[in-house]
Amino acid sequence: MHPVIGFRLGTTSAGIKTTGRPDLVVMAMAAGSTTAAVFTQNAFCAAPVIVAREHLGQQQPAYLLVNTGNANAGTGKAGVRDARQCCAALADYCGCSVQSVLPFSTGVIGEPLPLEKILSSLPFALEKLDEHGWEAAATGILTTDTVPKGASKKIHLDGHTVTITGIAKGSGMIRPDMATMLAFIATDAAIEYDVLHECLRAAVERSFNRITVDGDTSTNDACVLVATGKSLAPVLERDGVNHELFCAALTDVCTQLAQAIVKDGEGATRFVTVAVDNGRNTRECLDVAYTIAHSPLVKTALFAGDPNWGRILAAVGRSGITGLDLDNVQIYLDDVCIVRDGGRAPEYSEAAGQQVMDKQEITIRVVLNQGVCTESVWTCDLSYDYVKINAEYRS
Repeated sequence: MHPVIGFRLGTTSAGIKTTGRPDLVVMAMAAGSTTAAVFTQNAFCAAPVIVAREHLGQQQPAYLLVNTGNANAGTGKAGVRDARQCCAALADYCGCSVQSVLPFSTGVIGEPLPLEKILSSLPFALEKLDEHGWEAAATGILTTDTVPKGASKKIHLDGHTVTITGIAKGSGMIRPDMATMLAFIATDAAIEYDVLHECLRAAVERSFNRITVDGDTSTNDACVLVATGKSLAPVLERDGVNHELFCAALTDVCTQLAQAIVKDGEGATRFVTVAVDNGRNTRECLDVAYTIAHSPLVKTALFAGDPNWGRILAAVGRSGITGLDLDNVQIYLDDVCIVRDGGRAPEYSEAAGQQVMDKQEITIRVVLNQGVCTESVWTCDLSYDYVKINAEYRS
């Protein structure tokens, strides 16, 4: 992952849940940086989300503080107080205001934050601040993830190089409805806040808001984008070629991170694209796509590699689409047509379906033939290991 000038990351182990495991990350941005963020839509949002929103609304941050192993969610007023105390401690070490620190947490819900472990470990994380600290931080923000997730891209704007680098964590409790469990992205481009926020929201909508592992929106979701302004490229304006190039590159980085989350879904063995074509509008397409992606019967068939196409047909039928002409609907596994003219496609064979289902990456495509809108979501199968991981999550 390419370093971003003006953005440093430091990672250490505070022993929050597991002794010796990296679980505390501090991120520092150069003075004059601009930061935008989006957060979970879950009404029971975690204490760090409450505090981060509050602080970001008061001033631009200088530091991000991330802990894993404990979500500090469902902890009431005490949890908010603990999140603020963590911010205050880091602010004291760094000589900045409390409001210039944004806190983020992930892990088990409903348990008090182990303040002493976090506060005593802050100096060690600060000592390791480095522009090359991305890989260590990508490991330091993991919970049930099996691999770190990072993406990085360089583009050229008016002859100057601009870097975009990001990391993310997430494996279960994934249907973001705004971002992902946690994602941190930095760029050395110079961008004013309003434009930065618009770029982030647009990128998130096309990436993190198109993934689901289990249909559960976390209490702690957050996606942060920092622009340090250290590139020599001119300030990014709202319109123009540079804006289009930057937004496309940012969306690409976010998409790589989002798809990595699905591929590392808890117990996942298959990566599945659910594409819906020729719908009347975005909502209609997404309703169909998510009904398929969230169906336990479809997801378990995917795990078994079973071309049980009737489960997909049933999911389309219960997706709530009005005025659906069943004779016009077509359903495909990759390029194999399984449903046409209201029933099983005449040319379909079980062998052809099985050949697709034996793959690790599969596309389920539904053609509604009701309009011109097309949307896709990414999901995975539902395995024995998913049940085991979540049954034993607190042990």
